[in-house]
Amino acid sequence: MRTIPLDENAIHESIKVLQSGGLVIFPSDTVYGALVDSTNKNAVAKLIGFKNRPIGKPISVFVSDFEMMNQYISLGKHQTLLEKLLPGPFTVILESKHKTEAQLESERGTLGVRIPDFFPVVQLVKAFGKPVTATSANLSGRPAHYSVETLLHEFPQSKKDMIDLIVDGGKLPRNKPSTVIDLTTPEIKIVRHGDVDIKDSQTFISKSSGETEKIAQFIIKKQLEKKSDRPLVFILEGDMGVGKTIFVKGAGKLFDIENITSPTYVISCEYKINKWGVEQLVHCDLFNIEESNEFKYLGLEEYIKPGNILFMEWGEKVGPLYDLLKSKGEIIHIGMKYINEKEREIRIW
Repeated sequence: MRTIPLDENAIHESIKVLQSGGLVIFPSDTVYGALVDSTNKNAVAKLIGFKNRPIGKPISVFVSDFEMMNQYISLGKHQTLLEKLLPGPFTVILESKHKTEAQLESERGTLGVRIPDFFPVVQLVKAFGKPVTATSANLSGRPAHYSVETLLHEFPQSKKDMIDLIVDGGKLPRNKPSTVIDLTTPEIKIVRHGDVDIKDSQTFISKSSGETEKIAQFIIKKQLEKKSDRPLVFILEGDMGVGKTIFVKGAGKLFDIENITSPTYVISCEYKINKWGVEQLVHCDLFNIEESNEFKYLGLEEYIKPGNILFMEWGEKVGPLYDLLKSKGEIIHIGMKYINEKEREIRIW
């Protein structure tokens, strides 16, 4: 067993091990994963033995892009949905084309596939030229690992001896393993709940403040990937206490801002940032707006400029400003509502 840092040499060294049928521990956008060549029968058998995984329990794979994905599963009518979700913290289950090792498939002939939002893994799979396994690097039934130290602390020597290479990417953020979505059923079925759960292509389900923050971060990153030169304007609508400010706090954390608070009494707060082409985050709360002519004195139109990202709570009151926002910015509507005491529905349009 060798341990190397996640640097420019890690991809080359990992590929050599994968090509020889070996087992690589590698960081991802969720947890540390256990990677082997998904087309090598002996390598997959080694992985199953390493994890103490029951025979017949399916294992998902990483692919680098939709072109590779389409070679291994049948996308059918689901490609539009998947393009909205991936890359991201989702594993999708669809009918396999049976080009990977059969032990990875379910008894129904389906295969779980991921495109992670983590460039080193995508780079590795692309250079390797075929999928690698995407299972977490833990013993079956045990918690996932976010650092090499905890991983090695748990494994007995017999398991460590089965590892050929560990790529140490440091301590990972405490993200849950990916949400597993079965798309072979008439309606989307969540097989395993992660940080971001969906109901359909535009609707997310949150069961906690933490999940609302993760959903916000996922939605915002997808919008930033479009690389528009116009400011992004998120119009947040929903009842009192449904989580609009929590959504903005999630956005703040994405940009390394930890002190987001509701600007109810001052209408707007500005935060200087410099990340992903965004220079300023503007958080507006329109709760106390009672007359449309009040907008004349707020100066909110000054924020609608390139390099800014705006969040407008109580967007139902934005009326007289809407046309200006639409003409100068990219508007994203976020509707939030209660499902029950613990669950929230977050819809984007």
